[in-house]
Amino acid sequence: MFTLYRTTLAAFCLSSILPLSAPAADAEKPDTPGETPVTPLVRPPLAERSQEDAQALERLVPKAEQQTLQAGDESFLALWKPANDSDPQGALIIVPGAGETADWPKTVGPLRQKFPDVGWHSLSVSLPDLLADSPQARVETPPAPTADKGEGERAPVKDTPDDANANVAQATAPDADTAQGTDAAQASDDNDAADAERIFARLDAAVAYAKQQNARHIVLLGNGSGAYWAARYLSERQPPEVQKLVMVSAQTPARVEHDLESLAPMLKVPTADIYYATRTQDRRNAEQRLQASKRQKDSQYRQMLLIAIPGNAAAEQEQLFRRVRGWLSPQEG
Repeated sequence: MFTLYRTTLAAFCLSSILPLSAPAADAEKPDTPGETPVTPLVRPPLAERSQEDAQALERLVPKAEQQTLQAGDESFLALWKPANDSDPQGALIIVPGAGETADWPKTVGPLRQKFPDVGWHSLSVSLPDLLADSPQARVETPPAPTADKGEGERAPVKDTPDDANANVAQATAPDADTAQGTDAAQASDDNDAADAERIFARLDAAVAYAKQQNARHIVLLGNGSGAYWAARYLSERQPPEVQKLVMVSAQTPARVEHDLESLAPMLKVPTADIYYATRTQDRRNAEQRLQASKRQKDSQYRQMLLIAIPGNAAAEQEQLFRRVRGWLSPQEG
């Protein structure tokens, strides 16, 4: 009797559990295997390095020197120092190179600090990161589940195409490497145009600010790759307010449409190309720019060389300052 009771109780418990668990299992099972929607995982882009550098400068530079300028739909930090003179000669707009800030300790910072004492306003701008060098948002798509096929459902293996057109399609299909190369070149061109537009907008804002300060003369000074962007800005925009350009240790960035050899010698404004003769690559690049200038009629391009002074940064910066000052104000050089 006891055995019969236990068997009956077990059968009753099992019958009461099965109706509840079966629907739950059915709810977890997708209606159509292999068609479960996949949600992409999007990781937001990191903040630009230039934004982080600007935030650090805001904590270090006196508030009186900080100016927030507007370039299109974005704002950026610029450092302003008025001339210590009742009759300023003009404004020097300093464009730093890649990886440099508006108060970079070499060239940028020393020049922006020194020129107000000789009658020039100084306005040092910060440039955005180039798109080609910026971390982009990444989209990761999890692999979609695939339905297992039985042996009988497996597609038959064909030794030949369905028809002759398949052979033609296979022979005329675009090469994957060629397609990728074309896409990469197009992306590079698009990035170059977008980078130029952002940088030109900032230089427009800097020139407009200098005009508001009643600067009689406006001069652009670019350091490193900043010299390239300043030269390209003058070549493409040709702002009438800017009278001169100074390039210091000029460099052409990678993946851009034009190079300095084709830009600097043909500018319509007087251009000083200052380079360090003791640096082999700088000297070779400067020689190419000089040769290009000789092929231009009425070129206003001029070169000046400096000597690097290892171990004495202060003397090296003073040498640069005197050379730039002498070119801007010949009567004082």
